[in-house]
Amino acid sequence: MALSAIKYSRGKLDILDQLLLPTQSEYISVKNSEDGWNVIKKMQVRGAPAIAIVGCLSLAVELTDNGEHNTVGDLSPFICDRLQYLVTARPTAVNMSEASKRLSSLVKDMAVEPGQTVDDLRERFIKECEDMLVKDIAVNKNIGKYGADHLLAMSKNKAVKVLTHCNTGSLATAGYGTALGVVRALHERGKMSQAYCTETRPYNQGSRLTAYELVHEKIPATLICDSMAAILLEQHDISAIVVGADRVVANGDTANKIGTYQLALVAKHHNVPFYVACPSTTFDPTLTSGKEIKIEERASEEMTRVKGVQVAALGINCWNPAFDITPASLITGGIITEFGVFSTGDLKARLADCLKTEN
Repeated sequence: MALSAIKYSRGKLDILDQLLLPTQSEYISVKNSEDGWNVIKKMQVRGAPAIAIVGCLSLAVELTDNGEHNTVGDLSPFICDRLQYLVTARPTAVNMSEASKRLSSLVKDMAVEPGQTVDDLRERFIKECEDMLVKDIAVNKNIGKYGADHLLAMSKNKAVKVLTHCNTGSLATAGYGTALGVVRALHERGKMSQAYCTETRPYNQGSRLTAYELVHEKIPATLICDSMAAILLEQHDISAIVVGADRVVANGDTANKIGTYQLALVAKHHNVPFYVACPSTTFDPTLTSGKEIKIEERASEEMTRVKGVQVAALGINCWNPAFDITPASLITGGIITEFGVFSTGDLKARLADCLKTEN
């Protein structure tokens, strides 16, 4: 049975508490946008696509059968304010910000239409949020397909070995996954010789979550410590490194989980192609380079404690950035999207053409 991190029906949202994995599988009820902000901030739900979906659905649940707003003039600014609030939970990932801008624009346009009613505005907003859940799975499967096609073309259809970082599967999306979706697609074709995942310190998304998904899907896989990547590439004939992204900017620079940058450097040294797999909603053309991306810094306890147990010397100073920036020049394989695999130099123009055709 496929893993499901998000369970939704009209007026009801439950999310799998990823802080408890892999030893416990418990769902948390999200009843409003305040709950949504909290589960995102605490990383009970994480992954750029899942953050946007849960954030928007938390507001959709709050608005279902909500009779507090009697006029369109009351409801429209309430929705826009709550969407912007949800963006603040984890600002580095662009998907929530993109969803906020898109949905706020829709709501504002609807609010000025003659004869617009509160019920119609509410229903349209809720339906747009629900559609995000369905669309994300279709997008992920296309990312998996194009990524698998590309890697197998490069390997002349031979089975491949892929290293990935952090968690980018069903637990980070509505289902299937981005970078892990590529791994999954290769496995479905019988072409995944071995998947390798890093532990991804300090939050261990790789050892807790990605390893959990790989075992669940019965994909041949091996877990390594973050510090083992260089020797892995030297000794084990890795075909490619495929990671996800929280934001890709106009020049192709990419923000992703801390540790991604060093993997790209190691890949460059060993001549292993490095790919980023993400939906077009992760692309942010408003920023020209990675230097403009705001990097979230998190509490030192994530480094000094593991499940409440102190593992570092008391009193030591800590620096805990949650993400780093991989320069476009190190993304040698390309960016895998739902429209195809593009070079970082072509990404902006190619995505603009694809989105124009789609719309």
